[in-house]
Amino acid sequence: MRAAILTISDRGARGEREDLSGPALAKWVMEHGVEVAAAHLVADEIPEIAQAICNWADGKGVDVILTTGGTGVSPRDVTPEATVQVLDRLIPGLGEAMRAASLRKTILGALSRGLCGVRRQTLILNLPGSPKAAIENLEAIWEAVPHAVAKIQGDPSDCVPLER
Repeated sequence: MRAAILTISDRGARGEREDLSGPALAKWVMEHGVEVAAAHLVADEIPEIAQAICNWADGKGVDVILTTGGTGVSPRDVTPEATVQVLDRLIPGLGEAMRAASLRKTILGALSRGLCGVRRQTLILNLPGSPKAAIENLEAIWEAVPHAVAKIQGDPSDCVPLER
């Protein structure tokens, strides 16, 4: 699998904060056999977020796009709004599973609005902006990610072997 990582942070884009989440996610996915094909940081602006997702999903040959940041409830948190504009299909169960895992750690997990879905043949996952929460959310759903990517890209095999 090949991944692209998009960090969304106003302060990071202005050079006022070091991006810790993007590198933490890159390290984690590489340890799980995934090539990081690209990484970028943008401000909390819907057009910038949407454009980066589209560029990668429409032509960069990445299987998974991980966004980190902008999934909360502050006025500048617009990652879900940008993402939903460019998705072909939502996968609500992945977002629900991430929130459920977060809720086992803190009630603040209920404030996460991250979406998961598909654009063309690419899986897009919105993760929280904190490195710890981003990795915890990804770990919560990782077992399903390779299967989801295979299905999105046309794998015709049965999901569960049929019993006879």
